Amino acid sequence: MNYYNELIKLTKKAYKKGEVPIAAIIVKNNKIISKAYNLREKNNDVLGHAEIIAIKKATKKLKTWHLNDCILYSTVEPCDMCKSIINEAKIDKVYFFLKNEKLRNSTTKYIFLNKIDNEFKKIIKDFFKKIR
Repeated sequence: MNYYNELIKLTKKAYKKGEVPIAAIIVKNNKIISKAYNLREKNNDVLGHAEIIAIKKATKKLKTWHLNDCILYSTVEPCDMCKSIINEAKIDKVYFFLKNEKLRNSTTKYIFLNKIDNEFKKIIKDFFKKIR
């Protein structure tokens, strides 16, 4: 499964709905068990981050909040709030494609997947250009 392409699809959905175009998927045994994109605006929910929604879906599907056998892929390096939730869910591996320049604490154990033709960067730049 090409996780990058799945994240692109989700990111574009968020963009079309007026959400900050960030997406996340959770994988277990090479299978996507949950996927999400930001829903802060639609749901008026400060916790509507893609990573948190994906974690909630995964815990519901697996019937446990211990996601230590799972991998999280995110379009952008998770914010400090999401990092805390990821740690609480016991997710060991996190991969992301764009560094989060606004992080207060930029040190991370997460793995940056530097993709030269990073489509996420273009989508996010277009989104903020559109709303500003």
